[in-house]
Amino acid sequence: MQVLELEEPIFNLEQKVEELIALSQKDGIDLSDEIAKLRKKIKRKQRDVFAKLSSWERTLMARHPDRPYTKDYIDRIITDFMELHGERAFSEGPSIVGGIGKLDGRPVVVIGHQKGRDTKEKLYRNFGMPMPDGFRKALRLMKFAAKFKKPIIAFMDTPGAFPGIEAEERGQAGAIAENLKEMALLPVPMISVVIGEGGSGGALAIGMGNRVLMLENAVYSVISPEGCAAILWGGNEKMKEAAEALSITAQNLKQFRIIDEIIKEPLGGAHKDYDRTASILRRVLRRNLNELCAMSPEDLINQRLQKYRVIGEFVEM
Repeated sequence: MQVLELEEPIFNLEQKVEELIALSQKDGIDLSDEIAKLRKKIKRKQRDVFAKLSSWERTLMARHPDRPYTKDYIDRIITDFMELHGERAFSEGPSIVGGIGKLDGRPVVVIGHQKGRDTKEKLYRNFGMPMPDGFRKALRLMKFAAKFKKPIIAFMDTPGAFPGIEAEERGQAGAIAENLKEMALLPVPMISVVIGEGGSGGALAIGMGNRVLMLENAVYSVISPEGCAAILWGGNEKMKEAAEALSITAQNLKQFRIIDEIIKEPLGGAHKDYDRTASILRRVLRRNLNELCAMSPEDLINQRLQKYRVIGEFVEM
């Protein structure tokens, strides 16, 4: 388990609880009162810390190495899942995973970015940064969903599309643009969920849903705070200020009507309890799918187009 600086006071208290439990079991001493008091103190500390997270701290939470990734949610939410591989042109596109399965008995197509846990998987997944092959695989799955009239669930969690030369040589910008064009006209319900980092076009390439949901400690932005600080101030020293200026948190984006709903996380963050986070997410997905599946294909397309047309509107006084 890795601990962020903001989590250290809570982690130290949790360590004390574990020490008391071990001492109680070893020596047969009843320390239940002390343990109960410490646990109450941990709850209070968690509420204090997580009630006032800055934009930069939420960015760190979104990037937490122990945070659940797409496959963690698929394992807990989607039954009878069958992963579908490749984009039938060049490669597997391992930064994006996808396939077919069921959400509470309803057949769905699932797509999502996948980061790696250890060094080997991080390299294989390209740290969750898709090449054009990954975006084309996602598009193949979306067209599959449209053909067989199945709803789409997309999990966004990427620092962004891979910016390397080989990605540009294989048509990175064109692959993202093609996905946006096709998503706009999908005749099936589509729900996109920002579960961690929603990094620019790399996220938006699977994110043009009828509903866009966002976990409480996720972020969604056109550029990272570090990238913004480097452009505006010539270095990373002001990345905290950049995070605030970018308005990248779920709370900001709900206010601007860029996302539709904020999904609560367990106290302490999604990485503290995968099962509870997945359970909360399942209920939200089920409710939104029920609403969207009652709409006609024409209404779904019109709703999606209208949703994105009004983003960025403002009134000058």
